[in-house]
Parts: sequence; C-alpha cells; structure tokens
Amino acid sequence: MEVLASRIILRPKNVDATLSFYRDRLRLGIFREYPGGVVFFAGQSLIEVAGHGQAGGRSTADGEPTAGAMATILLQVRDVEAARAELEAAGVEIVRPPQTEPWGLTEMWIADPDGTRIVVVEVPPDHPQRRG
Repeated sequence: MEVLASRIILRPKNVDATLSFYRDRLRLGIFREYPGGVVFFAGQSLIEVAGHGQAGGRSTADGEPTAGAMATILLQVRDVEAARAELEAAGVEIVRPPQTEPWGLTEMWIADPDGTRIVVVEVPPDHPQRRG
C-alpha cells in the first residue's frame, strides 16, 4: 500500500469548543476551511475537525464514525517543558505532566474538549530516534 497523504479526522460533540481549542489554545495553523469543518496543520500531519457526524456511540449503522469517537493525537515538540508553560498560560489543563517513559521519550498528556488524548512528546538528544 502506498500512502500519499494522511490526516486525523475528529468529529467532536461541540464543534465550536473543539475549533477554539485547536485554533486558539494550541494555536495550530489552518490548512483549509470548508463548510462544516477546518483542517489544521500539525507538524507533518493534519488534524481535521469535522462538523458532521452524529452524537452517541462509536459509529452509525453504516459505519460512519459518530461525534466524540475516541482517538489519540501525538504532537512532537522540541521542548516539552516550554510547551507545558505555553499550554498552561493558554488555559490548557495538563492531564499528566511530562515524564520520561520506559521507552525513553518524554511525554505529557493533555485533552481536547471531547477528552481526545493528545500526547505531547519530546525526543531526547540521546534517544535512538535521533540517530539515523
């Protein structure tokens, strides 16, 4: 399978609150807007907040994901402590403060208004991911 592009699609319960979170609190740049949704830049990926979908369970009878279906977003940053300070200043609740995981990455957890987990990660200079 050849993947040409990818993005994360969220179908939030409260579109306005979620748009405000990604646009105003995380300050992600807008890639494009369309009737019913906004696509944000997120590093080498995109996060789309779609204003369509039904509230309730994980999917409709035809398999369409519903509003509030869970996902996890990973955002890599250069300095997780600087990101923490910036997010706290913007009023973002830190669900779990930064800590070094057994696999060597430093991770902090936040969440959007629907509770979608967002992992903010720093790859330390001595981590194998930094070596080619």
